[in-house]
Amino acid sequence: MSKIKEKFSELQARDEKALISYIMTGFPNDKSTISIVRGLVKGGVDIIELGFPFSDPLADGPVIQNASTISLEKGTKIDKFFSLVEKIRKETDTPLVLMTYTNILFHKGYSKFIEDAKKAGIDGFILPDMSVEESKDYLQAAKSKADTIFLISPNTSKSRIQKIAKASSGFLYLVAVYGTTGVKTGIKNYTINAIKNVKKQTKGKIPIGVGFGVSTPEDVKKYINAGADGVIVGSAYLKLIEKTPQNKLESKIASFTKSLKKQTVQKK
Repeated sequence: MSKIKEKFSELQARDEKALISYIMTGFPNDKSTISIVRGLVKGGVDIIELGFPFSDPLADGPVIQNASTISLEKGTKIDKFFSLVEKIRKETDTPLVLMTYTNILFHKGYSKFIEDAKKAGIDGFILPDMSVEESKDYLQAAKSKADTIFLISPNTSKSRIQKIAKASSGFLYLVAVYGTTGVKTGIKNYTINAIKNVKKQTKGKIPIGVGFGVSTPEDVKKYINAGADGVIVGSAYLKLIEKTPQNKLESKIASFTKSLKKQTVQKK
């Protein structure tokens, strides 16, 4: 059983849902990344998504694009990233997911990249631009090594959801809003309906994580109440990181994470 699957099983036994937190590695610098991860762990995060910067991040809004640009300017490269993951892995057993773009893996070769990532401590991948139709080589390379987390949106057809769910492992990523990532206000009815419809279709075979535009404890609570198995928060973290001094990062991140995690505990 994968580390991510184990985590969802463990949470289910405790009547909890997953808090999945996204950060950009190397933003604003490597030292900060370690402090941020420590804060996430102290705050009770269940799964950590580590973003690796890409020069043309199509699925990302301005907040993540900015973090990606700064990380690249600071010299974040894949070997440096793996080294950072190894340091993180020495401090925590929390499942780690790499979120980046297909070209990063393709350039090095899927098998080699996934092997190196697994060795460093990565448990799964999210590639927003990887289409299920073109995923054969990627899936083959990841098989029994790491989870492949694919994305669906509120307007994905039923037949396509089936196809994507079949290719996915770890969890299925439901994009909450149309468009790119970012801190948005208000929760759309179409998202709530999508959660319910996808849950019906997948029949509990794979957990559903909801992300994009989730920024407050209230957002987390609403999505959990609608049936999500996990909630992904990203841009809200990056905005907090941007305005927090280095010496206060760990405590600020821990405090914000606790406020989000609290909403994932099911009331009896």
